[in-house]
Amino acid sequence: MNVVTLCTGNVARSVMLGYMLSDLAEANGWSWQIRTAGTHAVEGQAMSTRTMQSLQALDELGDHHFTRHRSRQISADDAAWADVIFASEADHVRFVRSQLPVAADKVVQIKHFVATAPLDGGFSERVRAVAQLDPDVVWDVVDPAGGDQATYDATAAELWELTMALGVILNDDADYFG
Repeated sequence: MNVVTLCTGNVARSVMLGYMLSDLAEANGWSWQIRTAGTHAVEGQAMSTRTMQSLQALDELGDHHFTRHRSRQISADDAAWADVIFASEADHVRFVRSQLPVAADKVVQIKHFVATAPLDGGFSERVRAVAQLDPDVVWDVVDPAGGDQATYDATAAELWELTMALGVILNDDADYFG
């Protein structure tokens, strides 16, 4: 499965979620390819120091070479390639729908998906069902940009909880992800 994680600058939320989903897939033996991107990214930036510290503080998260990350703007290639685009907030869903309409039926807020995805049907059907819903700020994962380390840590903790919940939800589709 091809997954794009999406936030604004591709230096915090999408990066955190990308590493977390990589660990989830590896732990379950799923063959996932994961890209991270931003809706308004400055190409080539490293993740923020606070993002890296939040990731390093998660004992459950495996070892990664966090310094290799470089930010990038979501592209038409990403939109065509993805089976799902997990967005951090409603504005990201709106951005994809307006700028990359080919992906309109596969972009969802991660929190919205975890909370409302149907429990029956295959993964693609679940994504399409949630993608039909209107994005809403109540499902946003708050951007930690400008916050202190505790703010970044809280965002990382929230994304980790969403990742673990996603693993439970998708466990029924183990054959699809193998």
